[in-house]
Amino acid sequence: MLRDYAPILVLLALIAAFAFGNVLLSDLLERKRKSVGKSEAYESGMQPVGTARIRLSIHFYLVAVLFILFDVESIFLIPWAVAARELAAQGVGGLVFLEVLIFAIVLGAGLTYVWRRGGLDWER
Repeated sequence: MLRDYAPILVLLALIAAFAFGNVLLSDLLERKRKSVGKSEAYESGMQPVGTARIRLSIHFYLVAVLFILFDVESIFLIPWAVAARELAAQGVGGLVFLEVLIFAIVLGAGLTYVWRRGGLDWER
């Protein structure tokens, strides 16, 4: 069983070694000159003014949660798309397609509801 996962583990080890190696190498090769400008926060070339603790509109959080919700739900379609041909060969393709169609209709209805209620409008 471990033999099946060995290539994935080797790839993860190589990725981790590459990431940590790059961080370590950049730390070793950097120039160690400190300056006032380097220690300041970079705010798009502008001097930071005021506090970092600002109140954001609840609308921002609503759009973020909706994005995550629809993004995660759309990920459920990928396994179906991968296995659709095999499921059709087994004779259950129609039933699975009907289930995915109902799933997509529910997603579409939710998106339509949010859209009509103005949940996706930035100018509010």
